[in-house]
Amino acid sequence: MKRSSIFQSKIFEQLIMLGLRPLRSLIIRYGTRARLSVLIYHRVLPTTDPMLQGQINAADFHQQMSILAKNFCVLPLSDAVTKLQSETLPAKAVSITFDDGYADNVEVALPILQQWQLPATFFISTGFLDGGCMWNDAVIEAVRVAPGPFLDLSDMNLGKFDVRSISQRQQTIQRLIAKLKYLPQEERGMKAASVARSAGAKLPDNLMMSSDQVRLLSAAGMEIGGHTVNHPILSGLSESVTRDEIMQGRKMLEEITGKPVHLFAYPNGTPGLDYTSEHIKLLKELGFFAAVSTAYGAATSDGDCYQMPRFTPWDTDEIRFTLRLLKNCLRRKVTAV
Repeated sequence: MKRSSIFQSKIFEQLIMLGLRPLRSLIIRYGTRARLSVLIYHRVLPTTDPMLQGQINAADFHQQMSILAKNFCVLPLSDAVTKLQSETLPAKAVSITFDDGYADNVEVALPILQQWQLPATFFISTGFLDGGCMWNDAVIEAVRVAPGPFLDLSDMNLGKFDVRSISQRQQTIQRLIAKLKYLPQEERGMKAASVARSAGAKLPDNLMMSSDQVRLLSAAGMEIGGHTVNHPILSGLSESVTRDEIMQGRKMLEEITGKPVHLFAYPNGTPGLDYTSEHIKLLKELGFFAAVSTAYGAATSDGDCYQMPRFTPWDTDEIRFTLRLLKNCLRRKVTAV
């Protein structure tokens, strides 16, 4: 571990032990710097689901939003980008974003956001609206209901998996998603569907938002951003297919909401692996205002607004959550293309 990282970790632990008073001063100190923390969420579950590791539940999300409302300045992403570029970003600036378009964003997260009067931006893949199911969710639901003791997918060249315990099912989900993620889009979808059939899974038709729910989000004052039609890895597509994915996704969202869509989130979002400089050029050509990745770090005034980093917080304790955000702001470099 680098010396600076060790130093930051020691500060992190010491401040946790000392409590909130030094934390308040640290928030103010680093809040005066022109740095924007962009939080990324995917789902907000009514209750914890052991098959959905890393997805926050309603109670914990409520706690996190209360911390943000009390300690930070939460801005719509478009406003935050404008202020960042003009060097008028307020202290302790944070933006909240959601990816993919899960129905629980509306059913569970939206009422909590409204309770705390917090804005958010929702990046939606339009191909799954109104009854669709993403390939990774097909895998999750398959492993959830697989009768066991083994899920044998050898005929698909995916292997044989032990599913006798919850932890083994969790590991199976991770391994299958890793095997399928970077396959060509059509092959990936077909194999995920085959996995679901093999396990006897009936895929849900209410997992993703309906068009009416997208309209509701927009009417509630939330921002809607593009996230393609089918959530492909852009680096694996031709230029023409990429263009269609981005343009058709935006067109549908604009038709649903009656508002322009100027923000974009790269599917999967790893710089240099999931998107390249050519995709940045395309977004500029198509008139997008800014785009977000999944690289860690905080956005700065001298950074690329078409590669804004985002951070996934997981703490619900006020001190740890706040320090996690501040530690993310201290990262010196953000991976970009």
